Amino acid sequence: MTPVELSRTVLRAVRRAVDEGELSVVVPVRAVVTPPGPGGCGDYATNIALQLARPAGRPARQVAEILRPHLTRSEGVADVAITGPGFLNIRLGGGAGASLVREIQRRRAAYGHGDVLAGQIVPLRIPYDIRAEVVADTLVRIMATQGGRAEVHHIHPSRAEPADTEFPRAEPAATDLSRAEPAGTDRSQAKTAGAQPSLAEPPRIKAPQADPPIPRRPRPQTATLRPTPAPEDPTPLGPDAARWALLHPASHDRPRISADHLLQRESNPLFRIRYAHARTRALTRNAAALGCTGDPGDVPEDVPGGDELVGALAGYPAVLTQAALHRAPDRLARHLVTTADALLAFQHTVLPLGDEKPSAAHRARLALAEAAGTVLAGGLSLLGISAPDYL
Repeated sequence: MTPVELSRTVLRAVRRAVDEGELSVVVPVRAVVTPPGPGGCGDYATNIALQLARPAGRPARQVAEILRPHLTRSEGVADVAITGPGFLNIRLGGGAGASLVREIQRRRAAYGHGDVLAGQIVPLRIPYDIRAEVVADTLVRIMATQGGRAEVHHIHPSRAEPADTEFPRAEPAATDLSRAEPAGTDRSQAKTAGAQPSLAEPPRIKAPQADPPIPRRPRPQTATLRPTPAPEDPTPLGPDAARWALLHPASHDRPRISADHLLQRESNPLFRIRYAHARTRALTRNAAALGCTGDPGDVPEDVPGGDELVGALAGYPAVLTQAALHRAPDRLARHLVTTADALLAFQHTVLPLGDEKPSAAHRARLALAEAAGTVLAGGLSLLGISAPDYL
């Protein structure tokens, strides 16, 4: 179950409570679902009870107690716990993994895309620096997954502009229509429009305007990116390793330019991601030789890496959203490492061993591994890094 589907499940639980007369509130349009915070448990948590407490005229924990049984009976939800002032902590199960895999199979490379930035144009101001160029190039793709459009503008090196400052003059020419005048306006007439008419002349009757005035368009919020520059030129590492070296650290951290990014070792996170992706492709090829194909199904909790892999895949859309909103491609890079580590722990359980025949359990595990490969390839593509099938 994806966070979007779980959000709809929470809203359906609220609607059932309202229909049965347990709550007297207007069902909200959206329910926020996030990973549990400190003191939480389960796979996801929602603050919907705190959101509805005041309209319902009840304490938040009481609202949570009302919603809990409705959520527990929902398909794909194994258990619901209440923590803190009224947070509902949800543990997925009973078809959640299968639903998630089907969603990834259906959307493929578009899995995780949303509309949180729909219709927004965000100007990105960057200095003339290779790391800033790579970060901006990556953000153009990440923000597009959320329906937005990033426009990159360079800061002229002669301008001493402080960091974290908005620069209204960074907008492209003719993008701000707030100062535009209607067509046909004569400035000389406009200056004298307020003068009183002469008593010797008959009053003039203003002709009706042919066109309404041009409406003001809100000025887009400019984002200034000043990531810490690389200590040396990363291009000798090659395009993939160089991009990873610049994107994996947070923007305030100094990137490490080292040949370690080229090593095919477990200590190299880029290698682990690309190797995990290659392993998913190898599992598909080896399964085909056994006459086995992936079929979405539930993976038992005791399978090593299974829960972690399902959680990483389910959290991918939220990571993309946060990376776009906070202009932080490093969040995506780190999440891909988490997903790869879970897959590498899980891969050994996918195919039959020895004389064992392929079963429904193997087909479900194969489908989950293939879904992980789809997410890993999509995430690497957004970072501008290749995802080879053989490594």
